[in-house]
Amino acid sequence: MGNDARLLSELFYDGLQAVDPYYSTALHAEKIRSIYQRNSCEKLYTVGFGKAACRMYKAIEDKMPLPVDSGFLITKYGHCDSGHPGVTVYEAGHPLPDENGMRGTGEIINLLATADNRTLVVFLISGGGSALLVSPYSGISLNEKRTVTDLLLRAGADIHELNTVRKHISGVKGGRLAEISHPAWMISLILSDVIGDRLDVIASGPTSPDLATYADALTVLDKFRLLEKIPRSIHEILQNGANGLIPETPKAGSAIFDKVENIIIGSNRKAVEGAKKKAELMGFITEIISSEISGEAGETAKWLAQKAIGVKKGAGNYRRPLCLLSGGETTVKVRGSGLGGRNTELALEFAIEIDGYDGITLLSAGTDGTDGPTDAAGAIVNGSTAGKARAMGLDPHEYLRNNDSYSFFKKTGELLITGPTGTNVMDIQIIMIK
Repeated sequence: MGNDARLLSELFYDGLQAVDPYYSTALHAEKIRSIYQRNSCEKLYTVGFGKAACRMYKAIEDKMPLPVDSGFLITKYGHCDSGHPGVTVYEAGHPLPDENGMRGTGEIINLLATADNRTLVVFLISGGGSALLVSPYSGISLNEKRTVTDLLLRAGADIHELNTVRKHISGVKGGRLAEISHPAWMISLILSDVIGDRLDVIASGPTSPDLATYADALTVLDKFRLLEKIPRSIHEILQNGANGLIPETPKAGSAIFDKVENIIIGSNRKAVEGAKKKAELMGFITEIISSEISGEAGETAKWLAQKAIGVKKGAGNYRRPLCLLSGGETTVKVRGSGLGGRNTELALEFAIEIDGYDGITLLSAGTDGTDGPTDAAGAIVNGSTAGKARAMGLDPHEYLRNNDSYSFFKKTGELLITGPTGTNVMDIQIIMIK
């Protein structure tokens, strides 16, 4: 699989290049300068949170013709390669928030409270921001918020459902960061890591009107039968909000958004299209299946495998190899005690489905370089993966049942390890068919 794996890896990296946070942010440096000068601003604050925060700020540092007066960045551990003059960097926990994230967010709140109508705040928002920007609502502890996040992740909640709850137990999400910054001028440059690029969902929408309600948050928890498992303090706050005893998160039409501009600067679709362009230059016949893949990783894998097998059966009609591309974000319902993420889980199910089919190879990986709580981005598999594993005494089905896909691929040598990539636009799947 060596040469095929190298080809797929090359396509993956070209997809990443299409959504490089540095270049995507740099394109808007002149717009920031224009807003600053047009509104006679006297102070420039920069606030970044997410896995791409440091790469995004580097573009501000290099390309902005204005000095940053003050600012803070919060990113995941290991996702900032150097210091950045003008801002203080906090590395913090993801996907579960930690004390460092709280400290960094506290600094951001204190800074934004000093903003006035002669201040321009540049927000640099990317995937992971919901966990990294953390300030629990009054009466909720960090551990209680961690508990709810963990319960939802293990239950298989998607990012829309997860963030619907997180927004309503937070003091900064769901438009509340814009509320704190008002009456400053604000521009948010946003690297999307959610299907549909919904502003109120990316990083839980800290600078955009919230479309969800407290009642919606209770509905999500009820769907996964978690209402009896969550801490009492959280249940009470959500119930009080649904009953109108607590103000809702800021909604469309609120004056706090009059001076806010939210701009999507990168998305999964853009990354998939970047990989497609490279595949075509390599001579592949290419097709983008979807950039909105969702649902259970295992079910998605079965669907992709059947699609690939169907194309394989007709591949004799083509003189060139074929490349199928997809992107999005699946979920995993944790039933076992193993180690893995949604991409390795998807790859393992896919390998089982195409067992024995020659000429089909899949790469499934997270664009941030991390798949769940592992050091891998994902895995690369083909029709011989399952058979090779059985020859090694490994049962693919057993590893799948135990949610132990990472351990499986570590033993077969098929993990894709990239390290932190500096970006985050969900996941990419690339299927090569010969």
